[in-house]
Amino acid sequence: MRDQLAFALDYPSLAEAEVGAERVRDVVGVLKVGLELFIAEGPAAARLGARLGTKLFLDLKLHDIPETVERAVATAGQLGAGLLTLHAAGGARMLEVAAARAARENTGLKLLAVTVLTSLDAADLAATGVSATPAEHALRLAKLARASGIHGLVCSPSEVRALRSALGAEAILVTPGIRPAGAAAGDQKRVGSPASALRDGSSLLVVGRPIRDAADPAAAARSILAEMSGAFASPS
Repeated sequence: MRDQLAFALDYPSLAEAEVGAERVRDVVGVLKVGLELFIAEGPAAARLGARLGTKLFLDLKLHDIPETVERAVATAGQLGAGLLTLHAAGGARMLEVAAARAARENTGLKLLAVTVLTSLDAADLAATGVSATPAEHALRLAKLARASGIHGLVCSPSEVRALRSALGAEAILVTPGIRPAGAAAGDQKRVGSPASALRDGSSLLVVGRPIRDAADPAAAARSILAEMSGAFASPS
């Protein structure tokens, strides 16, 4: 179960991120490095996984011209990342060349296409000219990404069931916006519990603040694992 839980290392420095990761390394199977830490520390942040013996999820949400994204994919694999995000909205050509480069490099890197950010709702999409609901838009982008050779998707708990049904068992579905019992939603608008996300078909849950900001991060992570373990428990 620990391999289905990713801890988002949302820290301003590598030193703080390493301390935070050390606290939960025996509980969490995946460490996620996002933009804040990567911009501050660069490739050194991406090597944390190898140093601590965990899988590394590089969440950079690449969105650029195809050649630039292709080269970034090659570099990410060389850094030891196991997962890398890019925006499905980058279009079919960008996604296709990224998928082809990941396969050619053969480092084991899996690409994840971001559909609709969990901080967005229907009004936010409408402001950008998208008339579809978040669920409809996420499904459209997910199908585009899978048709372009991308291994998996990043989607909110609100869309994971529909995407699992539409994409089948092989797709990797990564779910941010996870809030355990009693946790505040913060700036996320489409959230869900650990157990419900797993029951709906999520492959990997991403949790940041509920672990990072807890008085005892390891205990908080263990509590989330307990919620996850109860997802498929038979009723007594």
